[in-house]
Amino acid sequence: MPPILIVVFFDLVILNLLYSLVGRAGYVPFAAHGWFLWFVSYLIAILTIHPKAHTRNVYLEEIINSAFQTALLIIAVFCSYLWIDRYAHLNFLPVFGLFVLLFGCLSLSRYFTNLLLRHQRSMGRNRCTVIFVGAGHNLAYLYQCMFNDLGTGYKLLGYFDDHVSDNLPKSAIRLGDVSEAISWIEHNDRPHLLFCNLPSVRSAEIVQIINYCESHFIRFYSVPNVRNYVHRSMKVEMIDDMPVLTLRKEPLRKSYNQLLKRLFDLSISGLFLVTCFWWIYIIVAIITKITMPGPVFFKQKRNGILGEEFYCLKFRSMVVNNDADKLQATKNDPRKTKWGNFMRHTSIDELPQFINVFMGNMSIVGPRPHMVRHTEEYSSLIDKYMVRHWVKPGITGWAQVNGARGETEYLWQMEDRIQKDIWYIENWSLWLDIRIIFYTLRNGFFGDKQAY
Repeated sequence: MPPILIVVFFDLVILNLLYSLVGRAGYVPFAAHGWFLWFVSYLIAILTIHPKAHTRNVYLEEIINSAFQTALLIIAVFCSYLWIDRYAHLNFLPVFGLFVLLFGCLSLSRYFTNLLLRHQRSMGRNRCTVIFVGAGHNLAYLYQCMFNDLGTGYKLLGYFDDHVSDNLPKSAIRLGDVSEAISWIEHNDRPHLLFCNLPSVRSAEIVQIINYCESHFIRFYSVPNVRNYVHRSMKVEMIDDMPVLTLRKEPLRKSYNQLLKRLFDLSISGLFLVTCFWWIYIIVAIITKITMPGPVFFKQKRNGILGEEFYCLKFRSMVVNNDADKLQATKNDPRKTKWGNFMRHTSIDELPQFINVFMGNMSIVGPRPHMVRHTEEYSSLIDKYMVRHWVKPGITGWAQVNGARGETEYLWQMEDRIQKDIWYIENWSLWLDIRIIFYTLRNGFFGDKQAY
């Protein structure tokens, strides 16, 4: 059975069990037309969103993100049908509960399905055979990615190069010179994939191999020699019919993702400002006025998206001083008051930034905005520092929930923070934002030792 059908099979088992459960509880119509609408909703989702769980090189993050999107689309389509049908029991809480259950069940189902497929592949089933043409450094790295994990199911038949390779391990068999590749394939089992790492000066031989692969159902992949000077992942984009390599994948470049993130920011910040912020402000304002003279809010110029400057808002946690725009807060900073220390430890001082989020200067999740002076200083010391400004800054971020928060006494601490910020930009998803918010709330509840 093809791997994708195994994923669909287990999806349908989970969906039917879940629908039977909620149907008998009276939350959805437990009738033939209800089952049919449920199935159609899943069919639309599976044809729209890649399930990921059956692919050979996939991360858990990708499986969960796909399950989240699938569950969201199923619920949206299904509830649209029920709304048109004027189903009487449709309200927010049952719908939200159904979404949470569906998301959780799909995530678990696809995770265990992926484990099952990996086990089968490690036992020799569903193998994908591979041939290398050329044996440069890039193919040596590709070898590690593809064949160090038996669960991916790749099998290297061998490689063709004019010399025995010092880059590939001895377990990789040299099948002959490059000129012998086509002849060897004709007299042996046809591989599923062929990866070519020949230099462009050998274009005539490359074209000949491409034409043969195209005519004999072998998928051809060109492995460019960019890893000789760029040691990071790269992505292919098309300009007309010309492929070009870009340094990184940025999900938030897509208008759809920008809109999704902005709607998420608006809904959460708007809800918080209307329901909670006003009474928190009253309490903070009273205690602040009693404990230290000066304004309740602290405004500071910081760099946002594309380096643009904006005023970042905070509850003031220090006495009024002339070094606020120059010096970071330290662990035993004499400028902080006891009340300010408490606000920092619990992150209450950051709450006014929900106003920045609502106004569009910031996002709930993103790289933390730095003081203008620090941007000028670190951009000249750290490569790729300004990459963090490709997206809106956030109230919290991936770096902050992974230990890169507080004072940066040493340069390596800021470098670590920048690496985590760039990782977030390259791996953004709505599910990742939700995870970061959860970790932030957990840290705020239990206290963060690095929040000072």
